[in-house]
Amino acid sequence: MNNPLLDFTDLPQFAAITPAHVAPAIDILLKDAETALEKVTAADFPADWKTMSAALDVPTERLGRAWGAVSHLNSVADTPELRAAYNAALPKVTEFWTRLGSDERLYAKYKAMDVAQLNKEQAKAHSNAMRGFKLGGADLQGAAKERFAAIQERQAEISQKFSENALDSTEAFAYYASEGETAGIPADVLHTAQALAQADSKPGYKLTLKMPCYLPVMQFARSSALREKLYRANTTRASELFEIDGKPRPEFDNSAILRETLALRQEESRLLGYENFAQVSIVPKMADSPAQVITFLRDLARRARPYALKDVADLREFAAKELGIADPQPWDWSYIGEKLKEARYSFSEQEVKQYFTAPKVLAGLFKIVETLFEVAIVKDSAPVWNDKVEFYALQRTGKTIAQFYLDQPARVGKRGGAWMDDVRARWLRPDSGTLQTPVAHLVCNFADGVDGKPALLTHDDVTTLFHEFGHGLHHMLTQVNERDVSGISGVEWDAVELPSQFMENFCWEWDVLKHMTAHVDTGAPLPRALFDKMLAAKNYQSGLQTLRQVEFALFDMLLHQDAPADGGDALAVLKTVRDEVAVLPAPAYSRTPHTFSHIFSGGYAAGYYSYKWAELLSADAYAAFEESDPNASPSANMAAGQRYRREILEVGGSRTAMESFKAFRGREPSIDALLRHQGMA
Repeated sequence: MNNPLLDFTDLPQFAAITPAHVAPAIDILLKDAETALEKVTAADFPADWKTMSAALDVPTERLGRAWGAVSHLNSVADTPELRAAYNAALPKVTEFWTRLGSDERLYAKYKAMDVAQLNKEQAKAHSNAMRGFKLGGADLQGAAKERFAAIQERQAEISQKFSENALDSTEAFAYYASEGETAGIPADVLHTAQALAQADSKPGYKLTLKMPCYLPVMQFARSSALREKLYRANTTRASELFEIDGKPRPEFDNSAILRETLALRQEESRLLGYENFAQVSIVPKMADSPAQVITFLRDLARRARPYALKDVADLREFAAKELGIADPQPWDWSYIGEKLKEARYSFSEQEVKQYFTAPKVLAGLFKIVETLFEVAIVKDSAPVWNDKVEFYALQRTGKTIAQFYLDQPARVGKRGGAWMDDVRARWLRPDSGTLQTPVAHLVCNFADGVDGKPALLTHDDVTTLFHEFGHGLHHMLTQVNERDVSGISGVEWDAVELPSQFMENFCWEWDVLKHMTAHVDTGAPLPRALFDKMLAAKNYQSGLQTLRQVEFALFDMLLHQDAPADGGDALAVLKTVRDEVAVLPAPAYSRTPHTFSHIFSGGYAAGYYSYKWAELLSADAYAAFEESDPNASPSANMAAGQRYRREILEVGGSRTAMESFKAFRGREPSIDALLRHQGMA
């Protein structure tokens, strides 16, 4: 019992967990869960919700929490030893969950339950479970069932390998730029790059593909050759074209994984009785069919296209007249776009960034959450995996109702992007009768502070932080006591982004921003005149950005709808989609699918459309805060805040997303607010 992964008294013992703890802990927890499964599926065990939950859900929840801690560390503190321990345990964990979800005996117990005896939360969880059994292969027999299990195991293995290749290729690349090549790159980015080069005993500036470095280089570096070098490396990561110092690195190539993943998903779909994986993916979602999603995306593309074409025409004209770039290349667009924005709106991202210090932004975020949702956010303590990680508690009337970890800076060994994950869910525990409070992970990848100054965030970073906190609120403010439908659990995947994208709207509200800015050197707040310029630029290139997201989503859906038995050619599908949707050409060497982690290792397969789908929902939801009093700040609309909390956040997955939305808005969602918010009405 000295193994920290077996300590469930409170929070995970992150500081004490080592790779050596993984195998023994997972073996013990798997054995406990296995024993529980045999117990509840015995002929004489009652088909009773509470009795079964106490016997089975408690040990499986412990397995899930321990494996969640290991998976989390694998994402934020990757080492060769931890990766090896994780990969060794992954097949066993996957095999158990696959078997649990397809166990005929357990399925029979659920079928035998008297649903009339369940409360609403339990009934919804039961309904979800029945659907999950069917999608988990519980109706399969013999060789088909064995093959289905083998597919799940193999998919988990190659999904992890896909993620590793994306991370490893990102971290393997570095270019040591000379002083003359770095003109235009912001000083704080160069300061970090110089320190990294010195740490490697190299001259110049170490430029990497990590976003806090890559994006500013693409936006601000005057050298087109430098931008091309990084662009090519970034767009060929984890592919057969990826090179370092002119040498191919085939060990990072995801090409075979792409094809095998698609083939396995297609085979899985046929075993379950569906024509393709797009149909399987849609079953537990808010959308009715792949055809409905494709129609939605193409309609959005049609509406956005005129604005996108105007965006491109403006960029080309500006590039030719002001920058002397007669024939812009793919690595030039970000640079041209930033220069045009500076010229048109008289400000730059770098100017804005000086006002968004991480501590001040966080204080501003906390203020709005505390005001609208009637909670207090206080510093708390817990074992953490890195000294930059912070831990907080959400309190109401002095009582802790939830907690969260916040891990903001990018670093080696931490996968890119930003995400929210649950540590544990709210649950009225059937073993003790006590109420377990929810705990969340909020993870970002921002640049760290330099020269003893606080970290500076771009406005995009601020939006990302609000986005992830929206997910966190959905998880933490739930009032549902049934674990499988509390918080984000059980929420349709294409509606789960509603609370996150909803929070992004506040990043464009003066009454919010003025409280979360202080110039890094002078402490002065963001000037109203600068904010007005930002607001004027809010929908800058919204047509292009919308088409870019539609491109990703349509590619994802068509890829999974039309995949042949051998997996097909993802690049050919992408070319077809780009020919239909895109207004900016991509180079033939671009290998976007090879690092499209959302759909190949992140749970969004045939579901990437969820971002745009939920953006429609979130824009309409935010409109409720604007409509009641157009002269008042939405962040001060307490009545709307209480209603939103009650009808969306607190109910979690205990009813359908459409029921929750209609309870909040009094009607079905409309696209009008989305188009208006993006300047495309």
